[in-house]
Amino acid sequence: MRNLAFASFIILAGCVSTTSTDAPKAKAPKQTQKAVKPTDAQVSRFWSVVNSMEPVVEKICRERTQNVNCDFKVVIDDRPSPYPNAFQTVDKTGRPIMGFNQAMIADARNRDEIAFVMGHETAHHIEQHLVEQRNNAIAGAIVLGGLAALTGASSSGVDAASRLGADVGRRSYSKNQELEADALGTVITRRAGFNPLRGAEFFNRIPDPGDRFLGTHPPNKERIETVRRVNASLN
Repeated sequence: MRNLAFASFIILAGCVSTTSTDAPKAKAPKQTQKAVKPTDAQVSRFWSVVNSMEPVVEKICRERTQNVNCDFKVVIDDRPSPYPNAFQTVDKTGRPIMGFNQAMIADARNRDEIAFVMGHETAHHIEQHLVEQRNNAIAGAIVLGGLAALTGASSSGVDAASRLGADVGRRSYSKNQELEADALGTVITRRAGFNPLRGAEFFNRIPDPGDRFLGTHPPNKERIETVRRVNASLN
């Protein structure tokens, strides 16, 4: 489980990042930001949280799914980056992979933030969001590609329309998927003995994507409200 080297995994799903592609573009900084690396103490804290979360995550996965691989593997993405990020994906065998980059481990202010991010990312797998995204992308590509072909578009035009359709399809439910992952992530975090309200405070530190058309992430305020609502229902 403790793999410090980043591997090439297939199909990137929802992620938690302090840099959102939906946020307004800022002017490029005059100086390139340096990659952030965690201290030994921060890495040790990270693995301590993972060891507490993993059995709970896998138990909830087995409770809520059928014929789904619930043997999660947690990795640290060691590619240099100044921007905190976490992701969920699967490898070629279908095993779920949950990754934190080094900047995210260094940026986390407490154990609850690490736990909530892990709960959120693993919830994407439990909710089968990768499958939904793939199906939506295929459907979008077929529809727009087919329409382009019917209008007599060239091969390159059909390819371009198919790519656009796939992107639109992939994004069609992404905001709802993020909120679903926030909700289930709250449940997972609580059941593992951590505080999801404290964990979700990192939303106050990242750029707010707002409510942009075809944006992949909902407004931070909406995400925080989801965590508060679900957490209150667990009391």
